[in-house]
Amino acid sequence: MLLIHCPWCGPRNESEFACGGEGHIQRPDPAMAHDEVWVDYLFYRRNPKALHLERWVHAQGCRRWFNVARNTLTHEIRAVYRMGEKPPEGVR
Repeated sequence: MLLIHCPWCGPRNESEFACGGEGHIQRPDPAMAHDEVWVDYLFYRRNPKALHLERWVHAQGCRRWFNVARNTLTHEIRAVYRMGEKPPEGVR
């Protein structure tokens, strides 16, 4: 079981959270994007066997979204930071 540090509520059990997928995905401009760009945005995500930046929500707590830098092989959480913030130095 993971212990995840919510930026607002502090350390909590993994069962209180839900993963929202890859973090830092930018939505294309609807007026400018071609079909291929929309396909990439909607269906393709990185799935590395290493450090991965993800979005998480504290579903059973404050219900706020935040980012987590997590190693997908070891499940080690390297950093937790709020939405809109850049990953901490040395994480990426």
